[in-house]
Amino acid sequence: MPGIEDALGGDGGAASASVPPPSETTIRVAIVDDQAMVRQGFGALLDAQSDMQVVGSADDGSAVVDLVRQTSPDVILMDIRMPTLNGLDATRAIFNMPGAHPRVIMLTTFDADEYVFSALRAGASGFLLKDATAEDMITAVRVVAGGESLLAPSVTRRLIAEYVAGPTVAKDTAVLGQLTDREIDVMTLVAKGHANAEVAEQLFLAEQTVKTHVSRILSKLGLRDRTQIVVAAYESGLVVAGS
Repeated sequence: MPGIEDALGGDGGAASASVPPPSETTIRVAIVDDQAMVRQGFGALLDAQSDMQVVGSADDGSAVVDLVRQTSPDVILMDIRMPTLNGLDATRAIFNMPGAHPRVIMLTTFDADEYVFSALRAGASGFLLKDATAEDMITAVRVVAGGESLLAPSVTRRLIAEYVAGPTVAKDTAVLGQLTDREIDVMTLVAKGHANAEVAEQLFLAEQTVKTHVSRILSKLGLRDRTQIVVAAYESGLVVAGS
């Protein structure tokens, strides 16, 4: 499969939308990036997938709120570095909007971008490097649309490094006190990067039981996805970098 940079197509300019009614199973995608070539390439690649439709694009984060209102995307591919309003502030603006929110995949050229942790806290569901393969890009959209989080290993290392460099965090009993002992066990393993099947194996549980525990953790702590479970685990002191 060709790389993302080889998939070129049309682009609608500063803030464009083309929204014929998709089927119920179609993933609606919006692209926000200040480089026309990136918008064109990503747009052509994703529009060519039978289960995806690119419903709009914008060349700066300042157009994001209007883009979301006009096109109701399920997933937004968001450049983290833009001249007027960066992807971090644009993501915050999205999650300050009333109602349901799209899932946001942050696009970055650097695997050590200083915005990584802040963007995750702002509500992003994950990160993807712009030099990812076309297959990785397509998979990323499907994974995030399905409610999962997306963190490349290099980005996960960056997230952990934030805590290695910072002060030791004391366990937050107010947060952790909301969870059962088993939910804490599950949260710990999820935060260390284990998939549900691996958590199930380590805790001698059925995989469906692990999924139930994850759902309860999200609900009790008011979190959106597994990415935020990772953030909350480090912030609460439940997981310590290097442990």
